[in-house]
Parts: sequence; structure tokens; C-alpha cells
Amino acid sequence: QVQLVESGGGLVQAGGSLRLSCAASGRTFSSYAMGWFRQAPGKEREFVAAISRSGGSTYYADPVKGRFTISRDNAKNTVYLQMNSLKPEDTAVYYCAAGTVNYGLQYKFAYDYWGQGTQVTVSS
Repeated sequence: QVQLVESGGGLVQAGGSLRLSCAASGRTFSSYAMGWFRQAPGKEREFVAAISRSGGSTYYADPVKGRFTISRDNAKNTVYLQMNSLKPEDTAVYYCAAGTVNYGLQYKFAYDYWGQGTQVTVSS
């Protein structure tokens, strides 16, 4: 069992930056691939970014490529999402997720555990 707790959300102006963190419980964090998803009001939850168990591979959705960076610190059981050049369309609840498979990380089915989410609001 893994528990995930996101933090770092908030209100920021367009063009600004935020760094989200997701702290995981347990001693097997390095066994999980990690992902970030987001859900805007009235929309489906969508993939944002993912990182492999070792951190050697990263994946991004096209809308965030070049602006967002996912990273992980296995010693701290934490995954991060650095978000730069934020746009109003980035406004959503951001969720982190953990999965035991190391493929298909852009799909929700790859993940077994989800956090409660953190709100990110970007004003224009």
C-alpha cells in the first residue's frame, strides 16, 4: 500500500512558476513509476508527465513539453513537478499517481495509487 500526498499548489499569474511535490509513504518508492495528471472542471483527467522508477526516463504531454519538468528523489520518497511559464489553461487539480508497471505511463490504467490532488489556478 502506498499513500501519496501532494502539495505546492496555489494561485499564480500567467507566466509564473510553481513546484508541486508528492510525498509517498512506505519503503518501496523506487519500485514505482510515478506520474502527474490533471483535471479541469468539466473535463476528463489527463496525463501531464511521468517518470520511470529510476528516474532515467521521463515523458510529457504535448501541451506541457518545454515548460514542465518531472523529477524524483528516491531517498526522500518524493516526486516533483516544476511548472514554468504557466498559462490559464493549466488551471486544474493536479494528481500524482504511483504504478508498478513501467510502460504505458501516459494512461491512467498504469497506476495503482492516487493522491487527493492539489489545486493550481493560473490567472490571466
